[in-house]
Amino acid sequence: MARAITNNRKIINTTAAWLIGLLIFFPILWTILTSFKTEAQAIASPPLFVGFDWTLENYQVVLERSNYARFLWNSIFIAGGSTLLGILIAVPAAWSMAFVPSKKTKDILLWMLSTKMLPAVGVLYPIYLLFIKMGLLDSILGLTIVLMLINLPIIVWMLYTYFKEIPVDILEAARMDGASLRSEILYVLTPMALPGIASTMLLNFILAWNEAFWTLNLTAAKAAPLTAFIASYSSPEGLFYAKLSAASTMAIAPILVLGWFSQKQLVRGLTFGAVK
Repeated sequence: MARAITNNRKIINTTAAWLIGLLIFFPILWTILTSFKTEAQAIASPPLFVGFDWTLENYQVVLERSNYARFLWNSIFIAGGSTLLGILIAVPAAWSMAFVPSKKTKDILLWMLSTKMLPAVGVLYPIYLLFIKMGLLDSILGLTIVLMLINLPIIVWMLYTYFKEIPVDILEAARMDGASLRSEILYVLTPMALPGIASTMLLNFILAWNEAFWTLNLTAAKAAPLTAFIASYSSPEGLFYAKLSAASTMAIAPILVLGWFSQKQLVRGLTFGAVK
């Protein structure tokens, strides 16, 4: 009886997981399908799930109209740069909060997290003026710094959680053996927390890759990433859904491939320290 109940629960949980997964994936699937339709078929009512004429015309138009490679490289440099810079700053900060905490450590962590609740438009104007004064407007360096700062609270929180799962005795043993602070972080802490650091870097890279608000407001042409590439297909003449879907598919394809090949590492990192 108990075994039958357990099996039924497994079936229900598996079915629910598949349904939720399909529900989440459906918008992506619909975007991909729409990118292979003509404009008339893309806005057809009722929607065409099957039976439409497959075409690569939208991709040809997108590639002819825009320099996709430039947008792609800008996204790689901005997302990758903000991720590496954020990790370099967050690892020492998380180490300090995890292993040398003060009475205000939790307050600082909560304050850092509270900054994510601030509407981005609330600080757009001062940052925009600051970028003009510093010559960072429409620059890869400027966007890298901004995206690093807006994602830094999440990076610190995740690393802090991972570091708290590492036994302090191991670090104390390293100090007794004469390890310096630099050696302790680089050669003891980092290898032990590598799954957590890797998953944090992957998550930050995805967040930076998908960021649209700051990229659309702080860039014009030179440093525009793929989010601006997608937005360029919304014009005063109207929305060209098929071409917009083709541009969106080309923008999300690299990050989907990265997520697919990194899923084991991501799951391993997100569950790091969950079971002792």
